[in-house]
This record gives sequence, structure tokens and C-alpha cells, in this order.
Amino acid sequence: MYSLVKYLPAGLAHDLAPVGLRIYSDLCGVQKTPEWQSFTWRGLHFANRLGIAGGVDKDAENLDQWQKLGCGFVEIGTVTPKPQRPNPGRILARDWEHSNLWNKMGFPSAGAKEVATNLLHSEHSLPIFVNIGKNRNISNELATANYLESVEVLKSSADAFIINVSSPNTKDLRELQNKDALLQLTSAVVAKAEKIPVILKLSPDLSLSQLQESIEAGMQGGTSGFVLTNTTTHRPSDCFFPLDGGLAGKDLAAKSKTFLKETIRILGTSRQNLLLISVGGVLSEKDVQERLELGADLVEVYSALVFQGPGFFQKVATTFQKASLQ
Repeated sequence: MYSLVKYLPAGLAHDLAPVGLRIYSDLCGVQKTPEWQSFTWRGLHFANRLGIAGGVDKDAENLDQWQKLGCGFVEIGTVTPKPQRPNPGRILARDWEHSNLWNKMGFPSAGAKEVATNLLHSEHSLPIFVNIGKNRNISNELATANYLESVEVLKSSADAFIINVSSPNTKDLRELQNKDALLQLTSAVVAKAEKIPVILKLSPDLSLSQLQESIEAGMQGGTSGFVLTNTTTHRPSDCFFPLDGGLAGKDLAAKSKTFLKETIRILGTSRQNLLLISVGGVLSEKDVQERLELGADLVEVYSALVFQGPGFFQKVATTFQKASLQ
């Protein structure tokens, strides 16, 4: 039945996804979050290490459903302080043959206040990471204050914040990954968040020297971990996606894994107590296992939900639970 989704236009499939999610979770959901490789980090308990990436549940509207499906945690957002619509024009495409996605959404968001209300009314018990970004009409010079607006509204509901400075779909956003700008931003968010951990989401399009600078700036600013990585502007040779916007899926996997390994190398002994989240091209149970073996603490999926369907979390749980019994 799920295979019929591929025949729907990408935009329509995206719009219908929440309805399908509710139906599927009611029919096929679990009563208790599957436990495999459970661990606790900074007081947050993760029954398992697999969750959804930012961009899937932008406004925290389906947290109860994700818990029924078997998620170990959820990253919501990207949330902007003020509500804003998607970028105009075509914003979504899928390549079923190569298992790649393309989007040019640009932080569509109900706004921080609406998201805070949704979090308050949810009955979930999962760790919630709140991915925050700036409104597109805000200049980089005023970006820090814009991020802090969301922190102020959401810090009573967030288990951790994820600073998004790496989306290719908001003009000039990625310039905030530069060392000086990033240090200013992370320091301010960490101070505003008080005891709530702050994690930094980085772009796969950085050079390795830029990656090191961004990591060092994040560490100096007091961040507690890194998400590796966001979508890429790189296109494989046979790709039909537009050149603007971000690519996710199979052809992001190699760069995502490289950045995970490089980040662990750069951090060295400073790695202890930091949270590393790997995302990008995770499409199978083996991919989840590989990311964990490479050193990720948590793994996130987006494309797998499109190409494998919402039963992916339970498939992974079954695989890991069987392996633990052998």
C-alpha cells in the first residue's frame, strides 16, 4: 500500500503525510517505545538511538504518533520566531531511482509561540530537540537576537536546542557558520538557554578546514554537541534536481559519514560528554548500525521515511533487538 505514495506528486504526498501518519500509528503503532542500545545523556533518557531529523515535524504536530511508531527521540523544526510561509515556487522533488530528495522549503514555520503550545498539549515522553533558525527577512547582523526570541519562548518545553545555520534555503544563512559569527551566536544562545543543552547543526558543504573552525567556534561558545549534517548543494552527475535548494538521501551519505569521522578526529579527547548526531543518507538498518559503529551517539532519518515508509523505526528496532539476543 505504501508503495502507491510514489505515484503522488511530491507536494501532495507531503501535505497528506500527517494524515497517513496518524492512521498508520493507530493501526500499527506500539504501546511502549522499543528499547535497544538505551542510554542517558545529561539527564535525558533515550530508549533507543533512532529519531527523526529536523524538517519532518516542523511544528511539533505529530509527537504522539512518532512515539507510537518507535522513535527514540524527535527533532522538531526548524522553528522561526515569527510565522512564515515556505519559499515561493517549486520546493520539493523526489528521485525514486537513486533514493534522493530535494527541497527548497526555507523554514516554513507556525512560529515559536504556536510550537510551544503544541509541545505543551502533547502527551509524548520522548526527548525533544528544538531546531531553531532565523526568519528570512532578518539580516545576519540581527540574527542573534532573532534566534534568542525562539529560545525565550521555547526553553520551558525543549530538552535541547539545535542551532540551524546550515540550511541552503535561507539567503546568506550559511555565512553564520563563519568562526566569528558562530562564536557570537552560540555563546548568546547557550547563555539564554541556561541549563538546556545547545547543539550545532553543520553543513556538508564546508571544507574540512571550515569544519574544524566551526567546531572550534561551537566548542568555545559552549555547545554540547553537533548534528552532522544538513542537506547539500552538491549534485551527482545524473541528477535532475535544480541547482538551488538542498539534496538529501543516498548521495549525501558519503559526505555525512566523512564529516562524522572528521568531527570525532577534530574533537579528540574533547569528545567526551558531547552528543554527536549523524543524519544524511540513512536508508536501511545497516546504515543505522554503521553510523553508530562510526561513533555517532544518535542517528536521524528523513529520506528513509519517504522511501521506506513509517514502519522503518520498528524494522530497525527488530533488527537490533534480535542482534542483542544472539
